Amino acid sequence: MKLSVVMPVYNERATLREVVARVLAVRLDIELICIDDGSQDGSREILAELGQRHPQIRILLQPKNMGKGAALRRGIQESTGDFVIIQDADLEYDPAEYTRLLGPLIQGQADVVYGSRFMGAAPHRVLYFWHSVGNKILTLLSNALTNMNMSDMETCYKVFRREILQAIPIEEDRFGFEPEITVKIAKREDRQAPSARVRSWHQLLGTHLRRREEDRLERWLSRPMVPAQIHCERASPEPQATRSRCPRERTVRPVILTSLDERYCLP
Repeated sequence: MKLSVVMPVYNERATLREVVARVLAVRLDIELICIDDGSQDGSREILAELGQRHPQIRILLQPKNMGKGAALRRGIQESTGDFVIIQDADLEYDPAEYTRLLGPLIQGQADVVYGSRFMGAAPHRVLYFWHSVGNKILTLLSNALTNMNMSDMETCYKVFRREILQAIPIEEDRFGFEPEITVKIAKREDRQAPSARVRSWHQLLGTHLRRREEDRLERWLSRPMVPAQIHCERASPEPQATRSRCPRERTVRPVILTSLDERYCLP
């Protein structure tokens, strides 16, 4: 089993070496895809040095700063692993969580796993109050639009079967990736034939406090929730006769929610 780790990098000199070391320390077959998004603080030089030392690292250079969504889109299409996980370079999330997130995928019980910083009774770190408020507002809006029961839509840690993720067109270039991918997964979960539906899962995460005054209330409530997704995705590829209204009435399979369960922790 091979795991592709897609990591956008933009001016992350302070944490880049450590986060790469933590990713490569995970006891899995790792493909680390680092997409430098026009860094100007020496991050590119650090990546070049690390790439020479570690053959697991693939480095992609954006010609200029094009945004996190654009970097993720490129890295996802370059992935070759069985599963793909998104990793930020700022050390908020611990790569040691990978095995927990992969459990339901390896067991064949899920196609997509979202980590959650808020769910379950297991011990986890305290987060900034206003950061958690902004996250809950965004997650509530997302749940209302998708009829799913997420607890942390804005989490960085999302793991996908590669073929599922690469089949989803990503249009957002900047910080609207999370609501966009969540809406499109919900559409696949609802509209596909039962054998082709995407099965979603939640796992509890521990996180570190964010750096910088992070995300300015989740990038100003994702401005807001990426308007293209609020309108049930403009330019839907479905024929008009079969297109659902927004919001639409539908029957969906329930999303399974769980706190950490040792059954899904790899040795």
